[in-house]
Amino acid sequence: MNRFVDVLGWYGVLAVVGAYGLAAFAVIGPGSIWYLVLNLTGAIGLALEAMSKNDRPTVTLNIVWMTIALIGLGQAFVPR
Repeated sequence: MNRFVDVLGWYGVLAVVGAYGLAAFAVIGPGSIWYLVLNLTGAIGLALEAMSKNDRPTVTLNIVWMTIALIGLGQAFVPR
């Protein structure tokens, strides 16, 4: 189980940094579905890995990150 949690954490790192890099180089927009999904799933992976180590500040940061991504996804799917 420890290895699985580590893999989730590494996925989280790659997803969040990948989303940032893709947005920084204008490959995707910061409001795109891909950007938001990568940030959401990355934050989930990082939060789960941090929870396994009882790292509360990192868990809190990633819960906030997930919330922002979820709000962004909600706005993307709700017509204005």
